Amino acid sequence: MEQSTVTRKEFIRKSAWMLAGATFLPGMLFVEDAGLKKGGHAHKNKKYTLKNVRLETGFVYHDGDVIATKTELFMVDVDHGKIKNVRSNQADAQAIDARGMLMLPAFKDMHIHLDKTFYGDAWRAVERRTGGLKGMIALEQQILPGMLKDSAHKAEKLIGLLQSKGTAFARSHVNIEPTSKLDSLRHLQMALDNKKQVFGAELVAFPQHGVYYTDSAPYMKEAAQAGVDFIGGVDPFTVDGAIEKTMDFTVQLALDYNKGIDIHLHETGASGLKTVEYLINKVNENPVLKGKTYLSHCFVLGKLDQAKQQEMAEKLGAAQIGIVSTIPFAGLIMPIPTLLEHNVKVMTGNDSIVDHWNTFGSGSVLQKVNTAAQVYGKTTEFGLSRMLKLATAGPLPLDDKGVQQWPKAGDAADLVFLDASCSAEAISRISPVTSLIYQGNIVF
Repeated sequence: MEQSTVTRKEFIRKSAWMLAGATFLPGMLFVEDAGLKKGGHAHKNKKYTLKNVRLETGFVYHDGDVIATKTELFMVDVDHGKIKNVRSNQADAQAIDARGMLMLPAFKDMHIHLDKTFYGDAWRAVERRTGGLKGMIALEQQILPGMLKDSAHKAEKLIGLLQSKGTAFARSHVNIEPTSKLDSLRHLQMALDNKKQVFGAELVAFPQHGVYYTDSAPYMKEAAQAGVDFIGGVDPFTVDGAIEKTMDFTVQLALDYNKGIDIHLHETGASGLKTVEYLINKVNENPVLKGKTYLSHCFVLGKLDQAKQQEMAEKLGAAQIGIVSTIPFAGLIMPIPTLLEHNVKVMTGNDSIVDHWNTFGSGSVLQKVNTAAQVYGKTTEFGLSRMLKLATAGPLPLDDKGVQQWPKAGDAADLVFLDASCSAEAISRISPVTSLIYQGNIVF
């Protein structure tokens, strides 16, 4: 953004805004070096107004089909981290100029491991694996002590990458096991505290090495009291050899400390399906867990026949259990459209980014949505626009009938600006992110 009706010096004098130091891109706000420090925080912006903000206002129809998206330019008032007002545009007003960029809800990465990454170091690809998941556990036991030495710094670098792709919030799984103990958690909490003005997060205590395969249970109980939001898990049958025992521990720990649940489930056979069904039953027995329980990956759903997929989607929707799906995964096609039809909350994330698990990872959830649109054949204006919910973890500018439902007064000022004419184009072309605002703070 830039101030178009006053000089730059006047603008700087009249505003106390500063940029966050993690990632600087050609964006909307230009300020001279007014005491900025490398790695500093954005100041809490109390009140300001944006002009020339492009917002979606409706659909264009032909013979009953959506063929385009209507947009108009508006002014948006931001006050103490909230949208105070959306009003008619005044191009000559003294306000921060959004230059006609498309404003969308800031993106959310809902499955990532900020606590362990090679990002920021020299390039290295994944090495040949042996021994399956337990072989990877053995590898982690060897390399985690070294990774922990600068894990806070690496996490901040990774957060900067996410911000540059329009993400202002993440759900991060964090290793809790006898090798790391609670050090990985503490390091990540330090990094997040350094970024608290410009990035939001919720944390999942993740027993990567099993609850009982390694003696992680005591550390999980400690982590539940140390600032996490969810209790995690991983493949209870493959790792611990007992679905019920591990799942009972996970569910009870969540109940005892009023946490959500988010479990990694890679198993695609009978044990995977049994785990899903067992979790559905436990949530139905404990309705307080509805709406706060998730299965990450849940690849078994992609292995079921269509009728069974419909049945499981219906049960997951009724239990309000969400699916966090990394897109894509090798040759597996997850039934995301079926899940959405049954009101299952589906979200996505980058998972591992350049680490010992995964070579890939652009940091862009918009790219994930683009891939999903291609996989599921969402090529129309309407179909593309509906896929945006995977990047925002819910909010869409227009409802299915084309009625504007975002932004409205009182909405959080978590905003991403893209060089695109509409959300369908943004998804199709993976349009460049030009600016990001988190809780009213201008990140870049």
